[in-house]
Amino acid sequence: MGRVDETVNKAVNQAVSDLGDYIRTQRNNAQISLRQLAKRAGVSNPYLSQVERGLRKPSAEILQQIAKALRISAEALYVQAGILERREGGPVVDAVLADPDLSERQKQVLLDIYASFRRERDTADEATRQSEE
Repeated sequence: MGRVDETVNKAVNQAVSDLGDYIRTQRNNAQISLRQLAKRAGVSNPYLSQVERGLRKPSAEILQQIAKALRISAEALYVQAGILERREGGPVVDAVLADPDLSERQKQVLLDIYASFRRERDTADEATRQSEE
């Protein structure tokens, strides 16, 4: 049992570290300092620093505040934190979610359209396979 606990702890620690790296990368991409992000997100500098270094796992509410301050999708942070499952679509979905110039509503509309195109293609592929049988 101890070995399983150790493996789980390592996985959780890695996920928290990855989340911190992701937040740091997004902050650097936005060209804002740790202090500026902390102020915009309504958290303390030391706390945000600990999050970025993987020492703390923020709540969903704090992640939402950080996402808003970074002008990125809260969903992207939730996926990184393991709160939500990654949506299908791969790099296209990731790119839309990471685009700081789009509002949350615009991102959702784009993703809905993209998903409908994928469903349409899948339906056409299935019809083709059935007609070939």
